[in-house]
Formats: sequence, structure tokens, C-alpha cells
Amino acid sequence: MNRPKRLASLIIPLLLTGGAALADGIALPRSSPEAQGVSSADVRAYIEAADLKVNTLHSFMLVRHGHIVAEGWWKPEAADKPHVMHSLSKSFTSTAVGLAVAEGNLNIDDHVLKFFPEDAPAEPSENLKAMRVRDLLTMTCGHETEAKFTPETPWVKTFLAQPVPFKPGTHFQYNTPGSYMLSAIVTKVTGQTVLDYLKPRLFEPLGIENPQWQASPQGISCGGFGLFIRTEDIAKFGLLYLQKGTWNGKQLLPASWVATATSKLVENADAPSAKGNKPDWRAGYGFQFWQCQHGAFRGDGANGQFCIVLPEQDAVIAITADTRDMQAEINVVWDKLLPAFHANPMAPNAAEESKLRETLAGLKAHPAVTTTKPATQKMAPPVVPAGTK
Repeated sequence: MNRPKRLASLIIPLLLTGGAALADGIALPRSSPEAQGVSSADVRAYIEAADLKVNTLHSFMLVRHGHIVAEGWWKPEAADKPHVMHSLSKSFTSTAVGLAVAEGNLNIDDHVLKFFPEDAPAEPSENLKAMRVRDLLTMTCGHETEAKFTPETPWVKTFLAQPVPFKPGTHFQYNTPGSYMLSAIVTKVTGQTVLDYLKPRLFEPLGIENPQWQASPQGISCGGFGLFIRTEDIAKFGLLYLQKGTWNGKQLLPASWVATATSKLVENADAPSAKGNKPDWRAGYGFQFWQCQHGAFRGDGANGQFCIVLPEQDAVIAITADTRDMQAEINVVWDKLLPAFHANPMAPNAAEESKLRETLAGLKAHPAVTTTKPATQKMAPPVVPAGTK
């Protein structure tokens, strides 16, 4: 699919912080596919088809009924290797906003200028004055084109100087700088970066170790991109949303926020991101989450990063990749993986399970590529070109 080239395709350094120990000292439980009502043969058929059709995949993980039933990495990728999330980062930023709302730090109907009066234009337009947090969350802030961020410019001020030709809330236009503004708002009301704010509230409870997030020249988590985590971390995040915000019996995120954030709040069928044969990019948009076919929803990022949540199947699919055709990547999921799900546990099938394990163990990226490793010290901030994700 020919989406505009997006932010995370750049090689950009990181500002790092420390990590957290695994929750309860364990990872997600593992299970045979058949015990959770999943066909090993069908999962293998998906892996083989995806390996053939998608150039190139990096990792795959399937969670059913809370158990990981299949997982694999295309060498040189590996289970313990952090991967850039690109715009899948946006769904984590949305989560931070939801938590800040729950704690009474802000309201989604607050006006954006309320938080940054010192950065506002001398004579803000009526549309800019009308822009709300809600409009940033739904990609309907009213811009026709994205603001251009550079290392030399103050990002918030640059965003607020961008013309707002459309009434906020009425025009879907994919907008990564708008996601940065959500991050800046969280920092404004909490005194913490989104990365630091999420550590005790999300990352540590889920056992997401050492999350890393690129920051702007002003030291604010980039919000719309720049998060580095592992494949199982993606799966855990999706499972939290599948479980309506609960984790180990605790309500980490309000169920009402989960329901709203992952529902269809705005139409996006006529947006530039929906051009071409891309049904999963015209099904609607929520709070930094996309709607999908088959009753699913997802967070996604440039070059094929996916966190797909399938409530009807009680399943989560985590994928990392380096591909340009993301609709083709997700089409293989619909065509080959959906038939793998069954309502009840299946009879054990040791032979097929063995074949699946062998297939997953022998994966190799073609061509073999290596994702950029996060830097270990503060360096120059990333450049954010317009029209990217």
C-alpha cells in the first residue's frame, strides 16, 4: 500500500530512560494452539503465506484466551530485541491521555489553546480557538496539511501556527504532529513525559521492560512515533485492551475509555490514507486506534507494525515488519489466520504442532534487514517531515 512515507522510516536517535521488572516476574502464559481452540495447521499456513507474500516480516505473535499459542521471529530479529513501533506509538499516547482524564488532569473537551497560551499566535483563528483534545485524538483537528517540525523550531508553537481551514471535529486528516500535541498536553498537566507517566501506570504493571521513546528538542516524548518495545509487549498492550482495561484483576484503564477509544468515532473513507484498495484504512477511526474489518480494531505503524485486537475471537495479533504494503500484510491475516480460530478446544495434534514449531524456528528475513538499535545517550532530536506517519 502506498501510504505517505512516515516518520519512523527515518534513522533517528533516542532519549533513554530505565526500565521495569516483569509483572509478577513472568511473561504471558504459553499454550499449545489446539488447547486454546486454534489450528496449528492453519497457523502454519498463515506463516507460510505471509512469508511468501510480505517482504519482509520481522515477528509474529498470536494470543488466544490470554495465552500465547504461536510466536516467531524472522532472523536476525529476536524475541528480546526492541523494535521501533512507528505510529503504533500513537495508541500508547492515547492511553496516557485516557489515564490523565481518569485522574482528573484534563478533559477531552478542553480546548488545546488552554494548555499553551504562551505559544498561541497573536491573533488565533476561530477554528484554532475551537480545537479540542478530542479533535487531536480523532485526527480531526482541522488541518489540511501537517505542521513541519524541525530540530530548530519549537514544536508546540509550530503546530499552533499551522492554518486551520476546517472546523475541528469535521474533517479527518492523518496528523502525526497532532499526536505530539497530545503528548505535550499530558506533560503540561502531569509534569512528566508520556514515557515516565506511563511507567508506573502501564509499562510496569504489564511487565514491559525498558521501554524507550524518542523525544522532541523540548524533551517531550514524540507521541506520534518513536516508541521502542518488544513483540510480546505489543501483545500485552493488545490484551489489556481486549480485557477492557483490566490486568491481573486490576482495572488499569477505565473500561469506558477503552470502549470509546476503540470505537468508530469518525468517518475516514474519503481521507488520503484510504485511497486505493485499502478497506482497513476506511473503516473508521477512534482515539488513535483504527477500525478494521471482521469486528477488529488496531494500532499500527509505518512499514507494517500491527497490534490487532479481535474481540469476537478473543485474540490479539502482534506483528513487526519492514514492508511498504500494509494492506497486503493484513489481508494475509484475514485470509489465512481467521479460519484457524474455533469456538472450543481442539483435540491435541502433536504432528501439526511440531511442524508449526519447526516452521517458526526456521524463519529468516528476505532480504535480511536489521532494525536500528536505540541509542544509549541523548543525541540530536528527530526531524518530523510533513505527510509522514
